[in-house]
Amino acid sequence: AAILVSLVDVLHAFAIEEKGDVFKRMACPAFLMFDNAAYLADMTFELPCNCKPEEVSSVIWYFQKNMGSHKTTVLTDFAGTVVVDSGHIHAGSDMLKRFSIRMFSLIVFRAQVTDSGHYLCGTKKGDFFYGYDVDVQPTKHITVAFVDRGQHVQDDYTKKLFSLFTTFWDWTRCDRCGVRGEQRRIGLCYVQSAQLHPRYRTAVPNVTSCGSRAVPARFQHPVHLRRPEVAIRSCLTPCLKEEVPEEGMQAISNVISKLGEKPWLPHVPTQFHKQPVGSGLIIACPGARPEHAVAWDKDSARLYRSRYLVGVNKSMRIFIDHGNHLHIQRVRVSDGGTYFCWREGKMVAGFRLSVIYPQRRRRTLDDPETIYAVKAIGVSYVVISIVFIIIHICRCCQR
Repeated sequence: AAILVSLVDVLHAFAIEEKGDVFKRMACPAFLMFDNAAYLADMTFELPCNCKPEEVSSVIWYFQKNMGSHKTTVLTDFAGTVVVDSGHIHAGSDMLKRFSIRMFSLIVFRAQVTDSGHYLCGTKKGDFFYGYDVDVQPTKHITVAFVDRGQHVQDDYTKKLFSLFTTFWDWTRCDRCGVRGEQRRIGLCYVQSAQLHPRYRTAVPNVTSCGSRAVPARFQHPVHLRRPEVAIRSCLTPCLKEEVPEEGMQAISNVISKLGEKPWLPHVPTQFHKQPVGSGLIIACPGARPEHAVAWDKDSARLYRSRYLVGVNKSMRIFIDHGNHLHIQRVRVSDGGTYFCWREGKMVAGFRLSVIYPQRRRRTLDDPETIYAVKAIGVSYVVISIVFIIIHICRCCQR
């Protein structure tokens, strides 16, 4: 045992030494460059500080909207140990509440379009080591193509000095197993031109994302008109068989617990919630991110994206957004039931919704709603009276 403990300590020290060697092997550039990185809104991304001096034990991250801007946001607590619980992050919250620094890397949770800009890794004194040009592309008005219906994605847009095209990620896993499911493929907008800013470094020469600061200003108008894309197709994959213990090996408690179970209901953790009639509700799948394959069912009915994806119909009361959230607007009594969530092809959670009528209460004269109603009625009565008097005066003058 003593020998094993000593070996673990040696391996741990070797791992730390290997981590330090990464910074020894990679020297910081003499002229600060910006690596291009593109993401879709609501995604979580990580930016590693790829180089730093050996004597620097903690780093500070800076955010600039535009190059040379006098407004710079410091993303640190000046100790380099910011830790954020990603489970408490909400869309639309300020970026200062959505980031974390771990092992010199910056992690931004649920990125928004306003988070696009320059991220610089440096020190408290203002020395910069590494920089990123981050482009967070919006999900609003995103182009959707259903492959099963024969729909196609956007064609490339080519001009004399530049061309626009879409770079697609790999297809996600099938979002359900054992039944017909769906797959998504996210595509981001990219531009190719020989006139990109030379200070920005890209993986492919003369190619960068459409929202990059490397794109010249004269190209911005046609570039902003092109949106990200998502392709959806049907799929079918079998469920993985769970290992069942041999007969006689199950504990008596397991046998007793199964006597009261309902075999027709999935065995997943279920949350109970009451929602008043007429209100709005947004349900999130536990542990799911926008790039994951997520599906929703209501009881035994499948809520396929081909019918329930946001934007499929102009007037949709129940829909799934591009961040994999289920929206129910103006909740009705018929919306009650159990909503099941699939993540990466496996059912992971249930949401039991009970729709209730809000309790009625008597209004008093000092209620804000009563005061507002009295003022609105009074102003309307005065306006109607004035119009009535003006009409009669005009008729008398005509006579």
